[in-house]
Amino acid sequence: MKLGELKPATEKKTRTRVGRGVGSGLGKTSGRGHKGQKARSGGGVRRGFEGGQTPLYRRLPKRGFTNIHAKNYIEVTLTMLNKSKSEKVTAESLMKDGIINKINDGIVILGTGSLDKKLEVSAKRFTKTAKEKIEAAGGKIEVI
Repeated sequence: MKLGELKPATEKKTRTRVGRGVGSGLGKTSGRGHKGQKARSGGGVRRGFEGGQTPLYRRLPKRGFTNIHAKNYIEVTLTMLNKSKSEKVTAESLMKDGIINKINDGIVILGTGSLDKKLEVSAKRFTKTAKEKIEAAGGKIEVI
């Protein structure tokens, strides 16, 4: 291989040069058409602008609210707990095993699926069926 034979790993696409003559296909008005707000430098309207008419986001009434005290729990099913490698299951161990991506305000154990092994599970909340199934499998629960 010689220095002159080197090529980039991916094909480089040449950028479109507008306003460089009629032969380029984008000469004269550079693809912007004739006159008007959108033809000008810095021209155009903001998002949601409807030409002076009251925009949709102002015509519709406000609805609902965001509860600033709401807790955001991550839901974990018993089927997901089966994939856990550790005997003592916590939010941190589930995150380490790659079962959940983030912890937020804690985890909630749901009774979906079945549990095949004996586990000690620590979580913020448990559903009634989840409690029953974990204890039936010989495991323990701990509410944090």
